[in-house]
Amino acid sequence: MLQSNIFRWEKLFPLFLLFSIFILKSEILRASDHSNRPNIIFILTDDQRWDAMGCMGNEIIKTPNLDQLASRGTLFTNMFCTTSICATSRATFLTGQYERRHLIDNFRTPLTDNQFAESFAGLLKKNGYQTAMIGKWGLGGKLPKEKYDYFDGFSGQGRYYPKGESPKPNTHLTQKLSTKAVSFIKDVNTKKPFLLQLYTKASHCQDGDPWQFQSDVKYDSLYNDVTIPIPLTASENHFKDLPEFLQNSEARKRWKLRFATPKLFQKSVKDYYRLIAGIDHLVGEIVQTLKEQKLDRNTVIIFTSDNGFYLGEHGLAGKWYMHEESIRLPLIIYDPRNNQSSKKNDDLVLNVDIAPTIAALAGVNIPSSMQGESLVPLVQGKKTEWRKDFLYEHRFTHARIPQTEGVRTKRWKYTRYYGIKPVYEELFDLENDPLEETNLVSQKELASILDQLRKRTNELSKDMK
Repeated sequence: MLQSNIFRWEKLFPLFLLFSIFILKSEILRASDHSNRPNIIFILTDDQRWDAMGCMGNEIIKTPNLDQLASRGTLFTNMFCTTSICATSRATFLTGQYERRHLIDNFRTPLTDNQFAESFAGLLKKNGYQTAMIGKWGLGGKLPKEKYDYFDGFSGQGRYYPKGESPKPNTHLTQKLSTKAVSFIKDVNTKKPFLLQLYTKASHCQDGDPWQFQSDVKYDSLYNDVTIPIPLTASENHFKDLPEFLQNSEARKRWKLRFATPKLFQKSVKDYYRLIAGIDHLVGEIVQTLKEQKLDRNTVIIFTSDNGFYLGEHGLAGKWYMHEESIRLPLIIYDPRNNQSSKKNDDLVLNVDIAPTIAALAGVNIPSSMQGESLVPLVQGKKTEWRKDFLYEHRFTHARIPQTEGVRTKRWKYTRYYGIKPVYEELFDLENDPLEETNLVSQKELASILDQLRKRTNELSKDMK
């Protein structure tokens, strides 16, 4: 009997061994297959307005990699920031909160530990994600190195080229950030999902330098054969239509540095576009690396910017105010798990929506502190009730940047400059006046609409605290 059992065991052992190996391999594959918890790459550029991509209808700018990403994902055509200045907007992206709640209204104040714990980065780390941050942090206080598994960010504005050195190939900051991101992706532990925040300095200007938009020298010849059309609202008459406090504002001061002459305008806009060419190249390198590492089928890419940017419209530069050029952003969300072709969405979506979107993608409960909405249903093409308007607020204190708040709907835009005495108001009909040329606030026949928007601004101002 003993010999019979031994004989059977000898016959069954190879099958048992094969079965054990199969189970082990299955467990390994299951551990590395986190399809319900995708990798997430969040690319945040700086000062890139909504129409600075070919896929958004710009026929001059060359952004083949972004256009390709949009063709495979969801392109949001009505994406906005709720405050158009980098520190405040970046805090909003992280927390999913309006400035009235997170209270970051300057360049010095950091997020508290509790605020960071409920940010998308803090939540994903707590729930098993490897978290990484590369690039321009953009918030006050010390850099949050200990809050990430991998941190290679910098404070302040940073520099496109090393100080005191002449521009050389492969020394531009955008290329350096791309190289660091590629290295991170190649070295990452694939048995756990990862979150990578990749924040560029581009396309922000180099403040205080005569060469405002310091693009990579490898793009020096790009756009040399084209003439950039001057915006229709960049005329002297449009500038004179502005209230006196805007004519004397910081935005006009910076206009003189960037757009004051036709030659300077061409130089500045072409260099701005060249900075975005570097961003586009970065996106291409990220996508290619994901393919090489076989991570492309389970990595969601979210691409947007912190705020918009005037390119001379209304005789202004910078951002801050409530014109479309200042508050409207690009947004592409590519989720390879949807197996979808190109899709456009024209709902009103906001920077406050990104944090709950990232949490939802990661399968993490969205905390009640977040005031935005997850964009996942929109990406998936599901019919859902969506906002009809949103609050804009700019409470940053600056002697030459008047404080503003207002409401934008699909058709109407109401703005009040409450930092001015008496309060100055604007009302634009975006359906019939998309360039915001005619202030309708004094039109008696629109008094009821104006009153509704005033009340709506008051309501949202209270709701968003």
